[in-house]
Amino acid sequence: MFEYELQQIRSAELIREAEQYRRVRAARRARREERDTEHGGHGERPRRLRFLRAA
Repeated sequence: MFEYELQQIRSAELIREAEQYRRVRAARRARREERDTEHGGHGERPRRLRFLRAA
C-alpha cells in the first residue's frame, strides 16, 4: 500500500511539473509573438549563427 501511495504522489508531481512547463512555454510564445508584432515580424535583427562557418 505504501508503494502505491508513493506512486500516486510522484504521478501528481509529474502532472504539476508538466502543467508548469506548458504554462512557461505558452508565456514565452505569447511574449515572442507580441514582440514580433511590435517590431514588424521576422527579419528585423540579424540572426547569429550557432556555429562558426568552416574556412
